[in-house]
Amino acid sequence: MTTVLEMKEITKAFPGVVANDKTSFDLRSGEVHALLGENGAGKSTLMNNLFGIYQPDAGQIVLAGRPVEIRSPSHAYELGLGMVHQHFKLVQNFTVTENVILGVEDVRRGIVHTSEARRRITELSREYSLDVDPDARISDISVGMQQRVEILKVLFRKADIIILDEPTAVLTPQQIQDLMRVIRQLRDEGRSIVFISHKLDEIMSIADRCTVLKLGKNRGTVAIADTTKQELSNMMVGRTVDFSVQKEPPKVGEPVLTVERLNYHTKHSHKPILNEVSFQVREGEVVSVAGIDGNGQTELVFALAGMIPQSSGRILLRDTPIENMSIRQRTVAGISHVPEDRHKHGLVLDYPLEFNLVLQEYFLPRFQRNGFLRFDEITANARKLIQQFDIRSGQGAKTLARSMSGGNQQKSILAREISRSSDLLIAVQPTRGLDVGAIEYVHQQIISERDKGKAVLVVSLELDEVMSISDRILVMYEGELVGELDPATTTYEELGLYMSGALRGATRA
Repeated sequence: MTTVLEMKEITKAFPGVVANDKTSFDLRSGEVHALLGENGAGKSTLMNNLFGIYQPDAGQIVLAGRPVEIRSPSHAYELGLGMVHQHFKLVQNFTVTENVILGVEDVRRGIVHTSEARRRITELSREYSLDVDPDARISDISVGMQQRVEILKVLFRKADIIILDEPTAVLTPQQIQDLMRVIRQLRDEGRSIVFISHKLDEIMSIADRCTVLKLGKNRGTVAIADTTKQELSNMMVGRTVDFSVQKEPPKVGEPVLTVERLNYHTKHSHKPILNEVSFQVREGEVVSVAGIDGNGQTELVFALAGMIPQSSGRILLRDTPIENMSIRQRTVAGISHVPEDRHKHGLVLDYPLEFNLVLQEYFLPRFQRNGFLRFDEITANARKLIQQFDIRSGQGAKTLARSMSGGNQQKSILAREISRSSDLLIAVQPTRGLDVGAIEYVHQQIISERDKGKAVLVVSLELDEVMSISDRILVMYEGELVGELDPATTTYEELGLYMSGALRGATRA
């Protein structure tokens, strides 16, 4: 295979951190080349240099044998490069077609013509089995479908080199399988794929080669056929990673969270989004909610956290009804919440890290006196949590949340919520976007909270995570709890049957 891209000793620095330190990388025609590294290792920055979002401080990019300076993403597209970002770049109130053609519209006499583009989008959708409605509005389609729109944008612009930045972070297992099929089809057509991921199983199954970055430096490139998952993890984090979750049998106490016949519906839904949901989470146990995305898990967590009002039913924290409490009142009463969408509900992106780490507590006496913030205490708190949770931030406590990598944003939210030692920890997709070392640490923290007698409710689309950290598994399907399973005695196949609605009604926990 011929080399289609070389990045030679790329250096890119930001205030307080060198993201890429003389980093080199090459890509061959018709290959899937994985880019692996810890959170903040410089993977996305390197690709943003390639795609024209950043300009490297030093180094050279060679495309098809000739040096190039890529001035902007538009210029990158002209050169045959395309990128699907970890956080999608879509206009929510535009249709699929309007998003795909944005920036390359067919404008004649001041009028945007979309009929030809719509036809081409339909053809591409059919050719790659993406099943995207060109007239659907982005705000009305699922996260998985939005990613397909991002892929269509790249295909519509006829990119030969495609960068996928954490493409599976927000997808269900079935959607991941669909994406892998599309990647293989693109590779078989001779396109070259850069696949950024933390998930070693996916890298082992889809990639031809893998380059490992650590602290902005290239630790080496290996052929997937000649390596193992454990060797890759050692290259990435510099130590042996335990992929199993070590835990003692739970010491279960009194109920902390009791949900009784919870219902939720909207004016626009023909049937309840939550239908007669009842369960308990007790002291000293981890209860996981499993299900295919879109079966009511999000609405369940929103109702528990006070982000939407339930239509009927009761929610008790210990013995106290909380269904009429505000979000802050529930927080003070003893609920910690790691939200599904870290940008929308977890962080204020234009606040420094230290402020984000006290969003749930800044009004308490520890952090304010007579209505004035105690900045010294806020900074001291941030420094402690940065060290404890290994949050990589170029300017320490003063780093803007927006400038941090997705994985370190996630670690910041986890640090804030776990450090509060609430009676109930609700964690939704707690390891989304984290590297294997960080995942190991987060799982240890969740089990540690359990062993302290806390109640933990986890909502996850990662079946490995559900099976490994849970003491009980609740399965949701179409807004109902259809099964309660013991991870020690159930199988992936059985769990999958409950998630698909083929089985229901079991209580074996």
